[in-house]
Amino acid sequence: MPVLNRIASYAEEMKGWRRHLHRHPELAFDCHETAAWVAERLREIGVDELHPGIAKTGIVALIRGRADGPVIGLRADMDALPIEELTGVPHASTIPGRMHACGHDGHVTMLLGAAKYLAETRNFAGTAALIFQPAEEDGGGAQVMMQEGIMDRFGIGQVYGIHNAPNVPLGQFHTRPGPFMASVDTAVVKVTGKGGHGATPHDCVDPVVAIVGMVQAVQTIIPRNVFALDEAVISVTMIHTGTASNIIPEEGFFAATIRCFKPDVRALLKRRFHEIVEGHATAYAVKAEINYDWGYPATINHEDETVFAAEVACEVSGADAVDARAGREMGSEDFSYMLEARPGAYLFLGTGPGAGLHHPAFDFNDEAAPIGASFFARLVERAQPLA
Repeated sequence: MPVLNRIASYAEEMKGWRRHLHRHPELAFDCHETAAWVAERLREIGVDELHPGIAKTGIVALIRGRADGPVIGLRADMDALPIEELTGVPHASTIPGRMHACGHDGHVTMLLGAAKYLAETRNFAGTAALIFQPAEEDGGGAQVMMQEGIMDRFGIGQVYGIHNAPNVPLGQFHTRPGPFMASVDTAVVKVTGKGGHGATPHDCVDPVVAIVGMVQAVQTIIPRNVFALDEAVISVTMIHTGTASNIIPEEGFFAATIRCFKPDVRALLKRRFHEIVEGHATAYAVKAEINYDWGYPATINHEDETVFAAEVACEVSGADAVDARAGREMGSEDFSYMLEARPGAYLFLGTGPGAGLHHPAFDFNDEAAPIGASFFARLVERAQPLA
């Protein structure tokens, strides 16, 4: 079963929606104009209930089917990134320094397309809860929506989400049961020594040498402390210190992103990071202040729901276009908080060749929107069929 014919007929309208969103990106929780625009579309579509202002700018909309039944949640994230766009397309961002470089404009469009179809046909039992979430990129909007109780408030029993995947063939779905995307933690280490003239290092306590030693040493954690079959990553991504070539600085800092799939490995990485940095601080006679931010947990798909979602994806794109045992991703996703609260699954949808996610030349492929909308719609119809 390919893209639903009714949804295919929305293709041009959906393209217009997506390109409007692309021109007007907003960041984190400050998705005020985006949320107002989405709410206006939902009213036009004819949802039964509209609940704005969740997690500041999030929305939950309800569409009821033709019979009583459970509630299924469908999620799209709305926020953009602080990146200067370099696509050169006519619908490029109108706001300097911001762009939809991760395709969340496409995610919103897919969910709106599914909403339009579900509100027209209502060929399902129970209720579809459409979750439009802010602050996936920065701030953990999904966690805030969980803390504000949307699962209990709206009686959501299961929840599903999609992310676009550039350079995966258009229409291909990838997913897997169990851990699918990594947890993400961020460490920032401020190192303070004693500055002075570069010609007299014996009168100084050099933080640069200490930082170099710490950075090299933390790279030994994974090969020497983590079991070889437990995937994990520590990447030091920033080192900042100094103002001139002949001055030993007073302080500097470095930052790292730390990712894995298992809670025990996550705890091990944090413990060893602290031990190594603190040990080196003593050895180099510097002071080290560690800010270790416990970020998004691993995205862990539920077995039965993932199998079911893959079956629906096969209906939409064909069995040859669905990999239900795809490899794990070291990227992270705050949909993990929703999967901690309720059973469900997360999938990637291929959007064809193009610039990668978070690249200034990225642009969502509008041909993928009807495919994602059809998946969401069929998910509801299959999960909650009419008797």
